[in-house]
Amino acid sequence: MARRFVRLLDAAPGGSWRDIGCGTGAVTRAVLDLAEPESVVGIDPSAGYVQYARRNITDARARFVLADAVNLPFADATASVAVSGLVLNFVPDAPRAAAEMTRAVRPGGLVGAYVWDFEEGGMEAIRAFWDAASALDPAARDLDEAVRFPLCGRAPLRELLVGAGLEDVEVEAIGVPTRFSGFDDYWEPFLGGQGPAPAYVASLPRERRVELRERLRSALPRAADGSIPLHARAWAARGRRTA
Repeated sequence: MARRFVRLLDAAPGGSWRDIGCGTGAVTRAVLDLAEPESVVGIDPSAGYVQYARRNITDARARFVLADAVNLPFADATASVAVSGLVLNFVPDAPRAAAEMTRAVRPGGLVGAYVWDFEEGGMEAIRAFWDAASALDPAARDLDEAVRFPLCGRAPLRELLVGAGLEDVEVEAIGVPTRFSGFDDYWEPFLGGQGPAPAYVASLPRERRVELRERLRSALPRAADGSIPLHARAWAARGRRTA
């Protein structure tokens, strides 16, 4: 997904990039591989992620710093491109983060971001889970990412970038197949305890967990080989700082 996003940006070679909420460095790695940058600086508020990225991306053009998306440690108009992958819906003040990304790029510079499509059901694996959970427990609806992350849609993402002062804003869909080898391959990640859906599963008594599991087992589509063919979609937006 990160590589498709970087290609979609179609940024000119060279220049200085900023990766906001870099996490493990997936977007930074894609920029290094595909965009021919002079430099990339990734920021993240998690010391663990920053340490991981430093260990695993040793390209001399890249560096990683501990910082927050709403208070970027960059001077005004010093970057060519600022990007953020699968992060802005987790930032408490997304408009401020978008404004900070815009501030950091030069006039005419590019700002881009992508988020999973929770609004229109583009995350089929998650949509199936919450549909099943809500049918058994109406209170589960409040935990659904479609409710918790209203930014994750085509129109809200576009409005965010326009509101940050960007022009020529475009939003496109990026889709990838997410085929699971079988039901266990689909279900086991929900047992990890981290994230809204796994945390919900962990909160259930054993009988309710079994009931949810079996409801999902019967609801998910199956291919002839027993695999579960699903699809994931993200919205990718880009715009330019007013020259």
